[in-house]
Amino acid sequence: MDFSFNCATCAQVHHGLPSFGAEAPESYYRLAPDERSQRGDLGSDDCVIDEQYFFIRGCIEIPIHGHAEPFVWGVWVSISLASYETWVRTFDAPERAQTPPLFGWLNTRLAPYPETLSLKTHVHLRDGGIRPSIQLEPTDHPLAVEQRDGIAVERVAQIYAMLVHGADGAQAEEGAS
Repeated sequence: MDFSFNCATCAQVHHGLPSFGAEAPESYYRLAPDERSQRGDLGSDDCVIDEQYFFIRGCIEIPIHGHAEPFVWGVWVSISLASYETWVRTFDAPERAQTPPLFGWLNTRLAPYPETLSLKTHVHLRDGGIRPSIQLEPTDHPLAVEQRDGIAVERVAQIYAMLVHGADGAQAEEGAS
């Protein structure tokens, strides 16, 4: 079944499931642009800052009511050195999903929600070169609630309108400030 939704901002029907994400962790963006190349080592799946702060890229999957495929946020998570070493050691392992979850702190700002930095997470490695699944701690934060309970197609359209068209009010329904 083809995923589509009506966009209230541009009045068009959009086909295909959108996903959004950050190209780097928030901590990397906080470095002065001229310091990033000296202090940060940014790869497509990991980032190390000052040889002491470790980040990996993963996916927060939000179930969409009535659809098999989830809405995906591409995010970065801060992890310990020990967890980073585990991630590096198992990166090419064919059965890395057998690795116990790694603890981390969300290091991505997601505009449709109240502050998302430092939400507690569990990083679940996946087989086949798929980026890790990021499971938020089950709290009452709107992002954690949506991950747990799922969202309607209308919420996907609302997020799309906010991030693509800059539409105001995308947060209002969720009670975000």
